[in-house]
Amino acid sequence: MAQKSKIEWTHSTWNPITGCTKISEGCTNCYAESMARRLHAMGQEKYKKGFSVTLHPQCLEEPLKFKKPHLIFVCSMSDLFHKDVPDEYIQKVFETMNKAEQHTFQILTKRSERLREISPKLNWTTNIWAGVTVESHRQKARIKDLVATGAKIKWLSVEPLLTVIEDLSVEGIDWIVVGGESGPKARPLREEWVLPIRDKCLETGTAFFFKQWGGVNKKAAGNLLQGQRYEQMPEIISTEPSQQQLFPV
Repeated sequence: MAQKSKIEWTHSTWNPITGCTKISEGCTNCYAESMARRLHAMGQEKYKKGFSVTLHPQCLEEPLKFKKPHLIFVCSMSDLFHKDVPDEYIQKVFETMNKAEQHTFQILTKRSERLREISPKLNWTTNIWAGVTVESHRQKARIKDLVATGAKIKWLSVEPLLTVIEDLSVEGIDWIVVGGESGPKARPLREEWVLPIRDKCLETGTAFFFKQWGGVNKKAAGNLLQGQRYEQMPEIISTEPSQQQLFPV
């Protein structure tokens, strides 16, 4: 069972889908793929197909079993809007999130075009946040797709930040998470890439969260930016993350 998530900006993860395929440069050193391979080698039933896209309908109602509010990252081991996930299944995931109004769900995708296309078919209750990954200036078009959706809270994951992003638009964006890549093959993160994003957030009142510098030893590198820690959220989360076990990875 997955305990409290180690991801700094969430409490827990929920994976009614596992597996994915690479779509852009941020996917090169995918942590989820590496984890899936390990779980497959360990004989985990959920990963018997490795990192191939796999639906897990038996997991759809897991969030309904827990009454204490949680901040939940949806599909940390996949992409909800992958082409191999049927529209009907995405709608079922949303139905669970609509019912589990005590929780706040964080969706993140690199497939912004499909997100925008299917958005009118989805019930965007206020507890569902929609986000897109923008790892370099080449992915800025994803922001326009995100802003066009019906999500009440919209956010960007600028992680791993791989280049300077010039003229980053934050109009319609409530939250930006920035971070460097971690692990043995981590690509570098430069301060001069991060500062313009922080400054834009400060100017516009957009919540800014600096997750990590990353690198081979991300713990040692820490998450101080010019000596300060930035961990803002788009709205106050009044509950502390539970220490109980939650959903299977």
